[in-house]
Amino acid sequence: MSLTSGNQLKAARAIAELSQAQLAKAANVNVNTIRNMEAMGGKVLVSGLDTVKKVQTALEAAGVEFIPENGGGPGVRLKKSAK
Repeated sequence: MSLTSGNQLKAARAIAELSQAQLAKAANVNVNTIRNMEAMGGKVLVSGLDTVKKVQTALEAAGVEFIPENGGGPGVRLKKSAK
């Protein structure tokens, strides 16, 4: 599954407990890029594929898992820790 909307990005960032600035640094993008992506709300992200991939990779490294649509749209959750 992949990052598709601003709302999904905002939810992923929240459960990873990252600020916009922290995520921007981890993804090596400008903080305004994160703000603009989140401002898209439920719309499909229009940022470049490379940018979306950088942000998704940074969130996955922080423990976020992107999950497929389950009736209400795509979602996110924290990965289950391996014990």
